[in-house]
Amino acid sequence: AFAWLDFPGRDWLFIGVIGLLVVPLQMALIPMFKLYDTFGLFDTVLGIILFHAAFGTQFAIFLLRNFFAGLPKDILESARIDGANEIRIFLRLILPLGLPAIASLAIFQFLWTWNDLLVALTFGQNTTPITVWIAGQLREFGTSIDIIAPASFISLIVPLAVFFAFQRYFVQGLLAGSVK
Repeated sequence: AFAWLDFPGRDWLFIGVIGLLVVPLQMALIPMFKLYDTFGLFDTVLGIILFHAAFGTQFAIFLLRNFFAGLPKDILESARIDGANEIRIFLRLILPLGLPAIASLAIFQFLWTWNDLLVALTFGQNTTPITVWIAGQLREFGTSIDIIAPASFISLIVPLAVFFAFQRYFVQGLLAGSVK
């Protein structure tokens, strides 16, 4: 919508969304803690997922808007002339063309979520991601490197697998919205 649709206040709304990028994650921890406690989302996997989705949305809008704004409108118009409706244009044209940007966004969001110890420690007491478990082993065993080092190495395997799975799209997606 920010890339193609003209609606009143579009630019101001986009500036507001981009302005939310500068809000530090730590500012929202106490209000979100109270909100999660009210709605029963504290210490659930869903609560952690919703928190990361809420704080990743601004970057997603920024990255994808810049990419989709760079797509030529002639392709969309020719698809409409050929009789394609908006859903077909989106599924058959926009998504395949946007795959590099979407893959880059997926890598960034996964790595930010995977490495986020603060949110996992704040909102998850019984739902323990591997980073929290490794930090707990450090507290429990002190300098027991024979447990911490292999666990850190194992926790590295998953992000590397995600990166190598999307590697061919990564550079394309990073450069996609930067140059017209």
